[in-house]
Amino acid sequence: MGRSFVLLLWFCLVPLALPETFRPEKADGYHGIWYSNQPTGDEYVYKYSGGLATYPQQHSPIAIYAPAARKTFFCYGGSLPGRQELLLMVSYYDHVTRQVPRPRILLNRKTDDAHDNPVLGLDERGHVWVFANSHGTARRSYIFRSTAPYSIDEFERVWEGNFSYANPRWVSGEGFLFLHTRYERGGRSLYWMTSRDGLTWSEPQLLARVELGHYQIVQQTGRRVATAFNFHPAPFGLNARTNLYYLETTDMGRTWKTVDGRPAPVPVTRPEHPALVHDYRSEGLLVYLKTLEFDRGGRPVILFLTSRGFEPGPKNDPRVWRIAHWTGDSWEIRELFTSDHNYDFGSLYIEDNRVWRIIAPTDPGPQPYCTGGEMVMWISRDEGKTWQRARSLTRNSSRNHTYARKPVNAQPDFYALWADGDAKKFSDSAVYFTNREGTAVWRLPQRMSSEFAKPERVR
Repeated sequence: MGRSFVLLLWFCLVPLALPETFRPEKADGYHGIWYSNQPTGDEYVYKYSGGLATYPQQHSPIAIYAPAARKTFFCYGGSLPGRQELLLMVSYYDHVTRQVPRPRILLNRKTDDAHDNPVLGLDERGHVWVFANSHGTARRSYIFRSTAPYSIDEFERVWEGNFSYANPRWVSGEGFLFLHTRYERGGRSLYWMTSRDGLTWSEPQLLARVELGHYQIVQQTGRRVATAFNFHPAPFGLNARTNLYYLETTDMGRTWKTVDGRPAPVPVTRPEHPALVHDYRSEGLLVYLKTLEFDRGGRPVILFLTSRGFEPGPKNDPRVWRIAHWTGDSWEIRELFTSDHNYDFGSLYIEDNRVWRIIAPTDPGPQPYCTGGEMVMWISRDEGKTWQRARSLTRNSSRNHTYARKPVNAQPDFYALWADGDAKKFSDSAVYFTNREGTAVWRLPQRMSSEFAKPERVR
């Protein structure tokens, strides 16, 4: 048998690892996914539910401002009107024209599970990356890259495998550090991978697996990438999430450190670990992570909520919003305010003028004690020690507003992105954004007859 025939046979048998290039379909408007989780059999109907286009907090980022293009690129979980089928959507807001294009449908996930919502990446050449999550191992995960910088017109599928709760971070000169979750042995383990080009990836390395696993939130400043996480104690699992931990790396995961710079042994395998910020299990409190930021001095600030139980309703009040702020010597933990649901999610902003800002649905909505509510802006002018209610962003709504997300390098005219939805029954879901001062709220166009349209101001 000749050598050329052997080579031909080999190429026929082994699929070539070439990216699949495609032009995503254009939707005719912006509609978020409606999703529900765990029926309760009571007046609150579900453990959590509603318009979850920008859910969950364990996915980040979902929006990134690109200065070279003067656009904020964003992705979200979408759907078609009247349907409960998840579409992975990508779009952008043009800060010059103040318009949005028709959003692009990257993938139909053939499920209503908003855990499969996408996350975004942006490399230093301007390519837009979309990471398609999978909730568990039943579906495949994908990584897509735009073929042209700062464009959503054409994408390549460059990787296929499995991951959940993606947190990719592009580190200049290094590539991607990709923190994520993998489902294994009856729980959720935290892993990381690296890639210089997003095409070839290192083997996943275990960061943490204590008892039944973890949820995490991630943040980056320069080469420094940090994670804050809780854990699921056996035998109770995810509904008993508790404790608060923090780790960081400045060398793409080669070494991990505690907040005070000490080397930290990984993987984390026991609840008692140098990464522990506070032991909430001993206090009988659950921990719901929100966002992680850094103050002007580079010290981490973790926003989270505690409650006494996972079920919705007043029996598990008070649901207390807190921040854990590293002072340089210790973690200082403060109570901020309360809201009426564990899955009320908000974003923390730490600004150059010493203003700290939180945008969150802390007012009860039309479906009280259900996910979300009315959006409120809170401000602190003393590094989080005291907080004042600055402005109501929504009021007299017909549906609860949920999951206000902060873009990376958020610009004053596109400062938070969220969705709404009826928390007790299937409904349409619109997508909104606000400016930094909270003086206006816009709804992204739900029907578009042209390629571009201006969002509708609703407040």
